[in-house]
Amino acid sequence: MPHEDGHFAEEVAATYDESSADMFRPEAVDPVVDVLAALAGDGQALEFGVGTGRIALPLSRRGVPVHGIEMSRAMASRLRDKPGGDAVGVTIGDFASTHVADASSASVVYLVFNTINNLTTQDAQVACFHNAAAHLRPGGSFVIEVGVPDLRLLPPGQTAVPFHISSTQWAFDTYDVATQSMSSHYVTIVDGRAEHRAVPFRYVWPAELDLMARLAGLRLRDRWEDWHRKPFTSESTSHVSVWEKPAD
Repeated sequence: MPHEDGHFAEEVAATYDESSADMFRPEAVDPVVDVLAALAGDGQALEFGVGTGRIALPLSRRGVPVHGIEMSRAMASRLRDKPGGDAVGVTIGDFASTHVADASSASVVYLVFNTINNLTTQDAQVACFHNAAAHLRPGGSFVIEVGVPDLRLLPPGQTAVPFHISSTQWAFDTYDVATQSMSSHYVTIVDGRAEHRAVPFRYVWPAELDLMARLAGLRLRDRWEDWHRKPFTSESTSHVSVWEKPAD
């Protein structure tokens, strides 16, 4: 049976910040917080998959009330132990279905760093949009940051795309185009032995996300390549999308 913390149990949570160190740098965090703080305005923010607080903590320090939903108790514990962690409320649960009464009229709900792909079925991803809409006040925004699937890199017959190679670790994604399922694999050398970890995901296309948003009563307002609002094009490898709950 899977651990109650899923694929982000204690052994992963203990080194998560270090293993994702580049994503914690100010140049990676500040543009995200700038956009989210502007969308939050004088309202509240709700993060789906809050993790160890990479975005929630600096957003809270900007004066935005932040609540988070997180499946992993181990990750949430790391957040609480950090300076300012007590200012971010955390509800343990599945962000596709967990309702937070204290954040039922948020001005912005957000998912960053490919977290939408942690929902491994289309039904769960659709439910996530409905859950976001249920938490938003009229005029509020739902924001997702996610990569564009790298299927153009796959020649016929190949199912794997490497994304990291070093002397101590190899990492690659595998794709099943029939089901849109994928897995990220990490092979790490520890004390001369190879250790393998795999995390399942479901990749999703921008147009598919737009349809999910429409089913939840949201409409696309903006789509950029990155948090600096660079235009999204057919060559973009990721996108930041903002859907709006109609004010009426």
